[in-house]
Amino acid sequence: MNATFDILGITGPIYLAIALGYFFTRRGVFARADMQVFGKFTINLALPALLFNALSQRSIGEILNAQYLLAYALGSMAVLLGGLFWARKVQGHTLSYSSMMAMGMSCPNSGFVGYPIMLLTLGPVAGVALALNMVVENLLLIPLLLAVADSQGQPGQWKQALLQTLKGLVKNPMIIGIVAGFLFSLSGAQMPAPFARTINLFAQASAALSLFVIGGSLVGLKAGGLKGTVSQIAFGKLFLHPLAMWAVLMWAVPIADPALRSAALLTGALPMLGIYTILSQRHGHGAISAATLLVTTVVSFFTLSGLLWVLQHHLL
Repeated sequence: MNATFDILGITGPIYLAIALGYFFTRRGVFARADMQVFGKFTINLALPALLFNALSQRSIGEILNAQYLLAYALGSMAVLLGGLFWARKVQGHTLSYSSMMAMGMSCPNSGFVGYPIMLLTLGPVAGVALALNMVVENLLLIPLLLAVADSQGQPGQWKQALLQTLKGLVKNPMIIGIVAGFLFSLSGAQMPAPFARTINLFAQASAALSLFVIGGSLVGLKAGGLKGTVSQIAFGKLFLHPLAMWAVLMWAVPIADPALRSAALLTGALPMLGIYTILSQRHGHGAISAATLLVTTVVSFFTLSGLLWVLQHHLL
């Protein structure tokens, strides 16, 4: 019983914050358009400050964990490729639709949901895990999937689409925060106190605001088609992705640090990234992706709580 309350003490505040975002937006205290503003603040200021803080205050050897990067990339790519094969070859969907399904299965919400959960569960390692996750997601998973989707009906265009996506990363605030954090760590310099406190203020705003934004963004979404694509993507994200991570950690790339092992598993079990619907709208798949985001976010409360119970009993 105590273990159950301990787990609810971790997942409860996370999903209560999401519920508050949904409640206040549904009641009209905030508009859905406000969530876009809050989201921009989080993505452009709060999360980059958090990433910079997490990396700049640690040695480069502590944060540049090649094993974690490889394990996370292998587990996610296995689900990504499996999702593409299932959607394209087995079900006969278009490339863009298949990319949408694979993205939902393999790209987690590391920043808005993952970091708050790992912060409560794993403490200081949460920031490092978030930065490493962002490297894999922004440099490998998302560019590859967008290139596949953009090549729909244009054979050979995937290379150009991939190049354009990678060029856009140069302006990505979170990538800038990661690079700046790495460089500051390499320099060995000490951040002047006024600057350090200012950055910390923005970093501290990321957890609560990001969860509130997720809840507010769910308002108006409808959970339709549960027996079709939605349930398949949700199953792939909440069950197959963490299982793939577990398999990689067990047999391919064992990670010595138990905290980072847990971070990799928890990341795999997260719902899909918050901008999933926005990215899918480019090819006309906004409705199905919105329904999937809603269902997966709600169900993840139970699956993540179950995984935390497993981790607490040291079954990894």
